[in-house]
Amino acid sequence: MKKILMALLGIMVMGAASAKLPPLSDEAKAKAAEAKAKTAWSDKVAAYQLCESQDRVAAAYFKRTGKPKPTIAVPPCTNPGPYVALVAATTTVGVADAKPVPAAGAKK
Repeated sequence: MKKILMALLGIMVMGAASAKLPPLSDEAKAKAAEAKAKTAWSDKVAAYQLCESQDRVAAAYFKRTGKPKPTIAVPPCTNPGPYVALVAATTTVGVADAKPVPAAGAKK
């Protein structure tokens, strides 16, 4: 009897877990894209900081030991720059809705 109840409970849980979620709103999609972009930028900053610290440690090692630096071509560390937020495409005004701006000093 317990096996049957556990099997039924398992089937009910699997059915509830496979339920389809409603589609994301445009605002939620924009928020997710912004979070993804910020995470990617944070990863680039972390890689840049790691690269610089590795260069400093290597320079200190070669200076301390007096060993010559190897002649391996290593690309320089690239700074990703400051974070630039994504522009929301949902707040743009359509071309048909735009009104011309009158010139300065123009009379009606």
